Amino acid sequence: MIEQLHEILEEIEHGWSGKRVLVVGDVMLDRYIWGEVGRISPEAPVPIVRTTRQSAQPGGAANVAMNLAGLGAQTVLAGFTGGDEDETALAECLHRREVATAFVACADFPTITKTRILGGQQQLLRLDSERLAQHEAADYDRLMERVLKNIAGCDAVILSDYAKGALTPQLCRAAIDAAKSRGIPVLVDPKNTDFNRYRGATAICPNQGELAAAARLQGDAVSGRLDDLLTAGETMAQAFDLRFLIPTLSEKGIALLRPGYRYIAPAVARQVFDVSGAGDTVIAILALCLASGLLPEAALQLANIAAGIVVGKVGTVPVEKHELLAALTPEFAVHAEDKVVTRAELLTRVAQWRAAGGRVVFTNGCFDLLHLGHITLLEQARRLGDRLIVAVNGDAGVRALKGPGRPIVGARQRARMLAALAAVDAVVVFDEPTPVDLIAAARPDFLVKGGDYNPETVLGAEEVRSWGGQVRIVPLVKGCSTAALLDKATNQ
Repeated sequence: MIEQLHEILEEIEHGWSGKRVLVVGDVMLDRYIWGEVGRISPEAPVPIVRTTRQSAQPGGAANVAMNLAGLGAQTVLAGFTGGDEDETALAECLHRREVATAFVACADFPTITKTRILGGQQQLLRLDSERLAQHEAADYDRLMERVLKNIAGCDAVILSDYAKGALTPQLCRAAIDAAKSRGIPVLVDPKNTDFNRYRGATAICPNQGELAAAARLQGDAVSGRLDDLLTAGETMAQAFDLRFLIPTLSEKGIALLRPGYRYIAPAVARQVFDVSGAGDTVIAILALCLASGLLPEAALQLANIAAGIVVGKVGTVPVEKHELLAALTPEFAVHAEDKVVTRAELLTRVAQWRAAGGRVVFTNGCFDLLHLGHITLLEQARRLGDRLIVAVNGDAGVRALKGPGRPIVGARQRARMLAALAAVDAVVVFDEPTPVDLIAAARPDFLVKGGDYNPETVLGAEEVRSWGGQVRIVPLVKGCSTAALLDKATNQ
């Protein structure tokens, strides 16, 4: 069970859009050539790939920025580029996701580009275009200026170090000091084995190999020696003045380490197609969670879920907000209070369900004294689609429809009981005389009512049909009604 689940949902749906994160590091463009392998070349023992399509995605530090943008955060990305066509392609991808760029174009340095050739879902070859050398001092000065300028007003800073030359010890030191002076968390994804350059950061987030190399552990430091690795991590957290050291441990999950304390969040089992970019997703989630004041243990649990989504994709593809919320559905399904939403929250969830390809079903009613007829209606309605919304009349609306003395159960309690049902995905209370405006806003694929209604006179039916939706009538369960329950109770 994820800790702080309710708070996490609130942050994902509402809080993260107000967070601003600066990403500094080695920006790259990941190009993909997709094709099919049908035979081996007669010229050399290599497969022939018949190209079917090509694509490009931001990579390296730019993929961290894309993950943050996909989760709704305001994002600024700083790093070196080459002032070339690959920079233009990279910037276009980022700007489509509203990522602000603070690039420093450097003469004689191409934008770092990795071109992967895939046959089906199997990567066959990678071509790297880069120049590994020191940049001019003036280029570092310009990058430093842009980084320090953008730290002000940020809620978190991520140093994404792929050891390509952008993050010098001097730049790391200046960024960490500037952020710490403002109380801003700094998270580091390291490729350098000298963690001293990241001293004073909030957290360093290496993978298990990077931690083993930095700790100078020989051989396989994880298989059979996980305790040694974690002990070394605890020591390093203190030695480098970190709040935490957070290593990812492959199939073992993610660990949170500080002197005398360790916590491991187990990995979420998923089919793995490609691990590219999983670390970028993890650090983006951790940064937003810490910027939101969530417990670090809860942040690790959420990061594990997000990483599980990403490794199920082919290529460098960031996680999206709707995917994360969908993955959390089994968790918050058992928390009925998280299904009771406001109108604004409902529309956000509907948008996320649609983005994930889900069909939405809508029904409404008083649901005063929940009975078998109601439950049958809801279960049959849910079978029509992937998500079921139940709109509940407010107390004044029930009185107008049913007369004085009703409802027997208040709106808040009725909503809470409906939310406890497995068939229900969201419950919203409406105070308007009819649910038509709510139906028009949610635009469900199906509108469902009980057998005492006529398909042609159901409120909202005309609107639903106007966008291609359907109206369905579910037969009543004989002898089941609130009126019958009240009569029975009165006559006993």
